[in-house]
Amino acid sequence: MQTHEIRRRFLDHFVRAGHTEVPSASLILADPNLLFVNAGMVQFVPYFLGQQTPPYATATSVQKCVRTLDIENVGITTRHNTFFQMAGNFSFGDYFKREAITLAWTLLTDSVEDGGYGFDPERLWVTVYLDDDEAERMWLELGVPADRIQRRGMADNYWSMGIPGPCGPCSEIYYDRGPEYGVEGGPEADEDRYIEIWNLVFMQNERGAGIGKDNFEILGPLPKQNIDTGMGVERVAFLLQGVDNVYETDLMRPIIDKAEELTGRSYGVEHTDDVRFRVIADHARTAAMLIADGVNPGNDGRGYVLRRLLRRIVRSARLLGAEKPVMAELIKVVTDLMAPSYPELATDFSRIETVSVGEEMAFLKTLNTGETLFDNAATAVKSKGGKQITGSDAFALHDTYGFPIDLTLEMAAEAGLSVDEDGFRSLMAEQRKRAKDDAQARKHAHADLTVYKELVDRGATEFTGFDELTSEANVLALIADGVRVPVATAGQDVEVILDRSPMYAESGGQIADRGTITASGVKLQVNDVQKIAKKVWVHKATVESGQLTEGDVVLAQADPAWRRGATQGHSGTHMVHAALRQILGPNAVQAGSLNKPGYLRFDFNWQGALSEQQKADIEAVSNDAVGADFPVNTFVTDLPNAKKMGAMALFGENYGDEVRVVEIGGPFSMELCGGTHVEHSSQIGPITLLGEASVGSGVRRVEAFVGLDSYKYLAKERALLAGVASSLKVPSDEVPGRVEQLVERLKVAEKELERTKIAAVLSSAGTFAEQAERVGAVRLVAAAAPEGVSAGDLRTLATDIRGRLGSEAAVVVLLGNVEGKAPFVVTVNKAAQDLGFKSGDLVAAFGPSIAGRGGGKPEMAQGAGSDPSGIPAGLTAVRARVAELAG
Repeated sequence: MQTHEIRRRFLDHFVRAGHTEVPSASLILADPNLLFVNAGMVQFVPYFLGQQTPPYATATSVQKCVRTLDIENVGITTRHNTFFQMAGNFSFGDYFKREAITLAWTLLTDSVEDGGYGFDPERLWVTVYLDDDEAERMWLELGVPADRIQRRGMADNYWSMGIPGPCGPCSEIYYDRGPEYGVEGGPEADEDRYIEIWNLVFMQNERGAGIGKDNFEILGPLPKQNIDTGMGVERVAFLLQGVDNVYETDLMRPIIDKAEELTGRSYGVEHTDDVRFRVIADHARTAAMLIADGVNPGNDGRGYVLRRLLRRIVRSARLLGAEKPVMAELIKVVTDLMAPSYPELATDFSRIETVSVGEEMAFLKTLNTGETLFDNAATAVKSKGGKQITGSDAFALHDTYGFPIDLTLEMAAEAGLSVDEDGFRSLMAEQRKRAKDDAQARKHAHADLTVYKELVDRGATEFTGFDELTSEANVLALIADGVRVPVATAGQDVEVILDRSPMYAESGGQIADRGTITASGVKLQVNDVQKIAKKVWVHKATVESGQLTEGDVVLAQADPAWRRGATQGHSGTHMVHAALRQILGPNAVQAGSLNKPGYLRFDFNWQGALSEQQKADIEAVSNDAVGADFPVNTFVTDLPNAKKMGAMALFGENYGDEVRVVEIGGPFSMELCGGTHVEHSSQIGPITLLGEASVGSGVRRVEAFVGLDSYKYLAKERALLAGVASSLKVPSDEVPGRVEQLVERLKVAEKELERTKIAAVLSSAGTFAEQAERVGAVRLVAAAAPEGVSAGDLRTLATDIRGRLGSEAAVVVLLGNVEGKAPFVVTVNKAAQDLGFKSGDLVAAFGPSIAGRGGGKPEMAQGAGSDPSGIPAGLTAVRARVAELAG
């Protein structure tokens, strides 16, 4: 049975049982505890916590999930995937244990002809919580023999989110793969033979604080008993398809096949290679899904996870023998496989491919850098007679430069060296512990929003701001310090919930309106407006005068000047987005934005900096659209129709069944947007790009002023240009040429100064050579170079001195002082090398004095230290070392 069919049967089974089918949420949700959605129930958390009333009593979904804490196990075990699909059914105070158990059992054991999966009931085992006699009795009534029911403790069969909140016992269903996969004895004996396929959580209690799976207090029962179940689609697939592991199913084996083609190696021949093939298949799928939901490679958070996944693919392919880039081919296969269930992969293929290939190319450059750094480390080890790369060096290559330990081990073996793997893994363990401790420190209970629940259940705030800036409204509630209050008095900060409001609540990159709430003798200044549950407007205000009471009738007014500037900023953002796509092409897709009165910031997916011409063209196209005085039309339609019309959507954003479309100039700009806008594009005013920069791998940012702020900026620039023109005594239009002439003259002067400086430095070579010390059979020059001599000039000077010392054994050590650093050069001629002198040994003698390290060959080494004050001590140390070696 194909995986797409397994998904469909699950949803159909529960829809027939009266459940509402709910689409998968994005992998990215606004939950401070989660990098990614990692369980099917995450999008339903507000319902389980009682913060919102669900719009349905029962639901079913197949949720896309990502878990990366056990990334090192991918490919090693038979069941670990970083991306997986969790099929679930949920009850919000409706049915409980008996129905959940029966529905799961019938789907698993009903025949294929009857819509089930056709599992043999004799091969299914179940577990229940230690004291859950009720669940055990229900399983027995379904015909599961007592010897295939096992009781387990909190660590295995008691569920919670890891933070205070809902919890409860669970019952798990396992499939026995047979004696060839392990020992008898059920899940307690062997979880490789007995594979968990479904977990039924009976959410009935509330837990307190604590760390771990079993170190917390059960506070008492929940107001309502809920059901949360999760069936692993990939696990069911590999069992029904008769393959040995999740990597060989219909949605993953073709990726391995492509990897075989790209690397020239075969799957199923050697275990180490098999692990690498599985890593490629797993990570390629996860990366595509993350990019589709708006994640871009970066150095922290979600971006770092994606970067790590992509780089593990490249590393694994390289270790398998791939000599060319692989990501484009792999992403194409992933898209073909997954698009039937996730069509966004096909519609957004070009962007997904661009991001993944861009990261691959960047990492290949990193690998080249890492190889050079490894060569330096290996040379340093050998120069000291060592045989092992230190754990700290291997860790630095891995952690700082992204150089994989596998490649370090491979290259060390080729160089006849070993690696201190224990030291490396100890440092890695310390790093993982720090990350885990940091994650736990950031993990906290969900914000208590119960004070808003009644207001959320009452219904959405009516937003009147598209049509008017002043609205009469009723005060539904006042909240101060998280508590509902009947009255707010002068000087008090308070949250005001109205039944209707003209003030825009922050969302979609547009910051909230400012405004006032007034009544007879009462005035409040509104400083912010936020949404609760995406539907209730919370006005954060300060009472300036009078007393406001719940139930009062008030006049809410958005600040007209603020709103005018905000609409200019938001509509200007749409202009810049459209211009970017016109100049750069369809891959310049929005990755985030911020707009406020007079200013906009727009992030977009793009590899590499924009040229000056591209920036000029984007600004010109934007302003041409402003000057065209395009009408701005808005309308509401369903999501499929909006996409069919070509409306742009923000990737990773969850949209409802109905969406608002903002159209400016017909095909010029059409986006899904809930923000406020001007009525004609000419009302935006001039758009002035301020600059463009990188904000992460594959993500660029442009900033711009609009309207009056743009005019003020240009006026300031004009005044600055006039001042420069006056100083140069040329007309304004001749300033660029005049500045270019001055810069060229400055470059010529700098080159002449450099030549003079080098000549002066080289002229001192003879003096240094004349002052050479005789140490045994060696002539030694150990001296501080003239202050300010660069590292390059230092090398030239040292080479010249060595040449002047003739053919007899000579050693030259020069230490410089440049801007708080201590560059150095050591050079040893052939005669001195024959006596056993090596540059690296001498660096080791003086290096600690200047806090410096360096590397090179026996005849020359160079580097730098961070403590020039140690130069005298360093020179003393190197003289002592030369004397020791000269014997």
